[in-house]
Amino acid sequence: MPSDHHHQNSSLLLHRITTTPSPPITTATCKISQHQQPAAPAIRRTNSLPTASQVPDSVAWYHTHQMGPNQCCSAVIQEISAPVSTVWSVVRRFDNPQAYKHFVKSCNVILGDGDVGTLREVRVISGLPAARSTERLEILDDEQHVLSFSVVGGDHRLSNYRSVTTLHQKGNGTVVVESYVVDIPGGNTTEETCVFVDTIVKCNLQSLAKIAEDLDRRNASS
Repeated sequence: MPSDHHHQNSSLLLHRITTTPSPPITTATCKISQHQQPAAPAIRRTNSLPTASQVPDSVAWYHTHQMGPNQCCSAVIQEISAPVSTVWSVVRRFDNPQAYKHFVKSCNVILGDGDVGTLREVRVISGLPAARSTERLEILDDEQHVLSFSVVGGDHRLSNYRSVTTLHQKGNGTVVVESYVVDIPGGNTTEETCVFVDTIVKCNLQSLAKIAEDLDRRNASS
């Protein structure tokens, strides 16, 4: 379970991101000469993994995101002393993220039966400015152990959020990699946005490690 210190930091960061006023929308007339063309947004593919990370190429491929000019991406890596099958049994439950995500209060599937395209509505714990998030399952690969979802609605300011979580074996344990790409909210910097999201993801993966390791011990003793 994430520490109170992590929880408080996350709450403060979330409050800052969700309550910072957006810049006012203005209407302006732009004159473009016949020979000028508006510049296209710079979309680039970015590997979100830390440079020193030792992640197989077959896994790293999933963590290469298309990133627009006002977006940021990052990744968090967590080693877990439990086999991939045990960790995956927790991660793959798109209908039950609260099993290890302690900021989630409840989850209801509002469309679909757990396959790609399923929509869930997640409600977060009280005390945080955001109350709910609507999320779509984008990838669920039981062979490669990959899950991806995108945020398609809610009352927060983390627009166009998409995450990818992969599991791969390392010795007798598991390495979990979770990466994401998200819009940078108006009034916030790239660093502020990444620090906030990284803090939440780290808390979630630390919780996942404890739950999966406890589950593995129970399985071994039964």
